[in-house]
Amino acid sequence: MNVSEVRQRSQVMGMTGLGRMRKGDMIRAIQLAEGNTDCFGAPWRFDCQLFECCWRRDCLTKNPG
Repeated sequence: MNVSEVRQRSQVMGMTGLGRMRKGDMIRAIQLAEGNTDCFGAPWRFDCQLFECCWRRDCLTKNPG
């Protein structure tokens, strides 16, 4: 997901004040707002068992943000 898609998702959720955040920080804020753990880009991400996570593809990159 690119930054504008992440930003659009946050707007749909009614979140504000994310305009100057980095992509990873925005995703972690969205995760918390959804009631999930803010684990995007965590050091243990390669052991993550949440295969259906919509952030998984970006999270598992070398430098997720």
